[in-house]
Amino acid sequence: MPRRPRLSLPGVPMHIVQRGNNRQACFFAEEDYILYLDWLREYAQREACRIHAYVLMTNHVHLLLSADRAEGPGATMKALGQRYVQYVNRSYRRSGSLWDGRYRSCLVQDDAYLINCMHYIELNPVRAGMVDRPDSYRWSSYRANALAAHDPVVSPHDTYLAFGGTPAERAERYRSQFPHMPDPATISEIRAATNGNYALGNDRFAAEIALALGRRVTPGKPRKPANDSSGSLLE
Repeated sequence: MPRRPRLSLPGVPMHIVQRGNNRQACFFAEEDYILYLDWLREYAQREACRIHAYVLMTNHVHLLLSADRAEGPGATMKALGQRYVQYVNRSYRRSGSLWDGRYRSCLVQDDAYLINCMHYIELNPVRAGMVDRPDSYRWSSYRANALAAHDPVVSPHDTYLAFGGTPAERAERYRSQFPHMPDPATISEIRAATNGNYALGNDRFAAEIALALGRRVTPGKPRKPANDSSGSLLE
């Protein structure tokens, strides 16, 4: 079965998840994280992509970005992934694949959906039990967005910029909305959209994306099996 084309539109935020092969580690030392972020910034700038939030976990990566061209995110991830794999294989005397196939992604609606996605990304280390507080984890955008710390990787989205007239005001408002943990329904919604390559937003947003792309961007309705008289539905 052919793979569904990835959802991508200029200017529409995209949440990306890329995992290590078989969920194995893809970062092994501090230098690995530093180089990945340097190359992420380099290729994102080259492809006219803006990174709004990120976290580098031991065995996977989350990014929230916008692009001027629909092809920008894919070109960024391809160049970054190839260069990083070459570096890891050379540095650690290994061979073969590092990433678990294609990255997964979804388009994200502005406003609350985008902010919830930023929270979801930056709380990954807390959910994983690696730290008690998001500001204790070095390899994420939390300090840039919540503490107004300088981070050359991060380019604030307009939704975030509307939080205030100065970096301090924006960080304070963002921090005031930051939950201890996203509610389970929000987590499930983000994961389902990202794993399924769907639109993350309300019905109107999904309809607008579907119209722009000329294809379905939400899960199909479950169908009743022809020989099933019990009324149960297939997933």
